[in-house]
Amino acid sequence: MGWVVMSEREMNRVEVLAQVDDGRLSVDNAANMLGLTRRQVFRLRKRYRQDGAASIRHKSRGKIPNNQIHKAKRDYALSLIKENYPDFGPTLAAEMLAQHHGFKVSRETLRKWMVEDGIWLSRKQRRRFHQPRLRRECFGELIQIDGSDHRWFEDRANPCTLLVFIDDATSTLMELRFVKSESTFSYFEALESYLLEHGRPVAFYSDKHTVFRVAKEDAKAGAGMTQFGRALNQLNVEILCANSSQAKGRVERANRTLQDRLVKELRIAGISDMEAGNAYLQGFKERHNAQFAKAPTKPDNLHRALNVEPDRLADVLCWRENRYVGKQLTFSYDRKRIMLEENDITRGLVGKYVDTYAFVDGRFEVRHKGRSLPYKIFDMDQRVTHAAITDNKRLGAVLEHIKELQDAAPPKPKVRTNSEKMGYKPNGRKQGRPSGSRAKKKIAHAAE
Repeated sequence: MGWVVMSEREMNRVEVLAQVDDGRLSVDNAANMLGLTRRQVFRLRKRYRQDGAASIRHKSRGKIPNNQIHKAKRDYALSLIKENYPDFGPTLAAEMLAQHHGFKVSRETLRKWMVEDGIWLSRKQRRRFHQPRLRRECFGELIQIDGSDHRWFEDRANPCTLLVFIDDATSTLMELRFVKSESTFSYFEALESYLLEHGRPVAFYSDKHTVFRVAKEDAKAGAGMTQFGRALNQLNVEILCANSSQAKGRVERANRTLQDRLVKELRIAGISDMEAGNAYLQGFKERHNAQFAKAPTKPDNLHRALNVEPDRLADVLCWRENRYVGKQLTFSYDRKRIMLEENDITRGLVGKYVDTYAFVDGRFEVRHKGRSLPYKIFDMDQRVTHAAITDNKRLGAVLEHIKELQDAAPPKPKVRTNSEKMGYKPNGRKQGRPSGSRAKKKIAHAAE
């Protein structure tokens, strides 16, 4: 009798069934140990008694899989690739076979065939070793981010800002987005798009903009981090700030390149607004990366899976603050008076703190211990705070916002004097000190 190859699970079943057959173990205990039903244990014991331990092996062992692709189909696919697509990668080659030849095969199966036949080199064989340089070694290890304020649409539209996310190891443009200015919410929008497409990198590298770094080291609130920093901390992503613009030269050079190439491509395409520009950026980014992206020193992709549900991600990428609830169930927020509606929960919140959530899409929520609370808003003056400190990168957007508010405000009614309210109409004579008979009459009238 020859050797019988069995897996560890099958060996464990044989051992348990032998104890059941000898009476040292009950069927119920055996079912619990093997994770099977009593009926299945009885069936296995019957096979064990009739044909021995070898009968416990899986019946499909050693047989050809039902889904195995025939060798003739494999040879046909490889012949098509050698004849028509000799320099294509497995992914693109699989797409071409499906589109032009009606031959559908997964890219990983095709990759295996091409590697075995010597048409395609594995990632390990294709890896290129570079001399030590300032680049990071792995894709997704460090992502440089910056905003470039420029006349991207030339004279066809107002200046705006382009947010640029670029991988330090490969110079790959990871995310591009036109926004009005560099703000926390604009970076939240770009970050959400980045995370959903690529996952979580090890760290982001930025300048000392107040979106990323608390300007005052002795600030009492915020645990020493900004709203953007708090969101990255919850996602387990680090944020590092460069001490100079030269330190993040990769994204600075990318901005200079984009201010030349992208501006001209937008002119040729006839694009004159941010919405159409953002739709155009995806194709531009792919073409740019195909031409200018570099291979990393190491093939490892350090991006981690996001593992966050969309609604949970919205709770992370928002502006969160704590507010003290007064005796009238009210608190102030963003020049507004928020009043909580009275119910069994809010009655006990007097003198306590609630959490406020301002989302990117404009929604606003008040929560306590994760539960949303109903509220009403009493609007106050919504103008920009008088003499507010405005960052130079946001000055254009702030002025545009102020102009929109001024244009939308209704004209104020003319304030009438008391004389006008009484129906007085000027007769054209100058008002001055009375003289002659008029003065005598007024003096006499005053004496009476």
